[in-house]
Amino acid sequence: MSEFKLKAPYEAAGDQPKAIKELTEGLKKGMQQQTLLGATGTGKTFTAASVIAKVNKPTLVIAHNKTLAAQLAQEYSEFFPDAAVHYFVSYYDYYQPEAYLPVTDTYIEKETQINEEIDRLRHASTQSLLSRSDVIIVASVSCIYGLGNPVEYKKVNLRIETGIKIVRNDLMRELICIHFERTSGDLTPGTFRGVGNVVEVMPIHEKKLYRVEIQGDTVKTILRIDAITRKIEAEIPEVFLFPAKHFITSDERNEQAMESIKAELLERLEYFKKEEKILEGERLKRRTNYDLAMIREIGYCSGIENYSRHFDNRQEGEAPYTLLSYFPHVADGTPDFLTIIDESHATIPQLRGMFAGDRSRKEVLAEHGFRLPSAKDNRPLMFDEFKERIGQVIYTSATPGEYEMRHSEQVVEQIIRPTGLVDPQVEIRPILSSRENGTNYAGQVGDFIEEAVQEITGGGRVLTTTLTKKMAEDLSTYLKERGMKAEYLHSDIKTIERITILSDFRRGVFDCLVGVNLLREGLDLPEVSLIGIFDADKEGFLRSETSLIQIIGRAARNVHGRVILYADRITGSMENALSETKRRRDLQKAHNKKHGITPQSITKSIKDITEHLRSEHTEAVSTLLLVDREIYKKNPKKTIQEKERQMNEAVKILDFETAALLRDEMRALQSEE
Repeated sequence: MSEFKLKAPYEAAGDQPKAIKELTEGLKKGMQQQTLLGATGTGKTFTAASVIAKVNKPTLVIAHNKTLAAQLAQEYSEFFPDAAVHYFVSYYDYYQPEAYLPVTDTYIEKETQINEEIDRLRHASTQSLLSRSDVIIVASVSCIYGLGNPVEYKKVNLRIETGIKIVRNDLMRELICIHFERTSGDLTPGTFRGVGNVVEVMPIHEKKLYRVEIQGDTVKTILRIDAITRKIEAEIPEVFLFPAKHFITSDERNEQAMESIKAELLERLEYFKKEEKILEGERLKRRTNYDLAMIREIGYCSGIENYSRHFDNRQEGEAPYTLLSYFPHVADGTPDFLTIIDESHATIPQLRGMFAGDRSRKEVLAEHGFRLPSAKDNRPLMFDEFKERIGQVIYTSATPGEYEMRHSEQVVEQIIRPTGLVDPQVEIRPILSSRENGTNYAGQVGDFIEEAVQEITGGGRVLTTTLTKKMAEDLSTYLKERGMKAEYLHSDIKTIERITILSDFRRGVFDCLVGVNLLREGLDLPEVSLIGIFDADKEGFLRSETSLIQIIGRAARNVHGRVILYADRITGSMENALSETKRRRDLQKAHNKKHGITPQSITKSIKDITEHLRSEHTEAVSTLLLVDREIYKKNPKKTIQEKERQMNEAVKILDFETAALLRDEMRALQSEE
């Protein structure tokens, strides 16, 4: 029986049965590359999920941005509720890479802001890959960046079970060896604390607290506790703890790595001396010796990833370990998993371009003595290396690129939608305002507002796309001033916030979403019935044939969907996009007529990957209410005063999680009056 048990409230329909059959047969025949050319709204994700269930292999799904990856992770979680579906993206909310600009003699230090929640999800991904087989990882292109050695990572996991012999201090030392940090305050993922004969630890991949009680030199009990409410969930016989960091090396390997780094440093200093680059040599000597001292004293230094080649014992130019290294392989090293590259026309160019940009920056740093040359091997995979490290691949897109079409052994079309929906009607209107035949035309902004108000009044939602982030922000502000509930969305908005904005849009918290590029591929917004594409005749990446077809497709999930292109001329890209849309629309209408199908809008539940964060909070507040409701009824004023005192105390010690719980409990109590 398949380990991947597909659960869906509907059966395959439209072109889906044919596509599922052809793709599955292609995989069984050993085809390494296939393309699913699926029109927007035809259910490409369901088709891919059905194929996963039939081939029964761990699967890597790659998307080209975090927002799309989050949506796909939620969809696959719904299709496979019993499997391990995880979200793996870059854990930086902000990332300024280390760089040097020779022209202005400017050194830019690396600056990052790590999202701890995403880091936890990354660890959950790797741990599932090493402990079970029914795993789907939905990742961004960050999956081709360096990660720790999976062999070392798996080797040092700590197993604690009742009855084993261990003293408290030895247990804490073992936790420190796998990069857990000791704290005397509240626990967060990857930390522990010792209290008397008890050690409490929170694994890096979950927000549960494990209380290990030691009696003498023996583990007596292990309790799993809710970290917020402190409610005991269960007494368990054992707990496995994987390292709190992905980069793990043994003491012996550390010593060998430091000797190797010293040798490279001496060689590089000789080079700088020969080239009479005194400043560069002194700079490198000071930086590297400081880093070595930090590694020797505390086992870590800022930018330690730049020495990863030495710690991994890799040769110069050898590819780094990545997320792909954690997926299963057969005995001869051949990848034994399925790869699905979603919206491949956008994802493939990203995968192909990552290495060159990184290499250029590192070469400048090494040339001017800011880094050893080995820092260049802390890098993303080259595209050829990536291809070698994935198994059979299926590219999915409504507009496959040249690469996919040229290399695929089979291209499967999925044009007919299960709902009978046809591609939206598209019309062209002028950009500039004008006065013709006694009639005033308000221009693209004014015309869009008129159309949007009419659409929203009828219960629809509207999208509009601009060419720049500034235009999106300004237009959003202008629409609000005109009484519309509008928000903007672009790449400067943090990952989790983007997902929340899209969910609020679907729920009707606001009616108009203004965006730039994030509104194109893969965003599933069935409530959208009108899209306005501003400046459609400005040829370029955002108004190419592919981009226009993708934007038009956002309205293909609603039976009333329509699109307005604002343009003063018809470009080649516009002409091709309109022609392809008409071709698909004609095929769809002919199918509906032949089978007597009445088109229906897609109905889809509104969920996002952040909901589990909110549900934990809500559950904790509910638990507190059960305890305090009766006390509040007896003395409301005193109870609220005490809660406010507790909340202020929590804020003083920076325990904002507890403060938020107390705040929401007070609001709930007062609302019950």
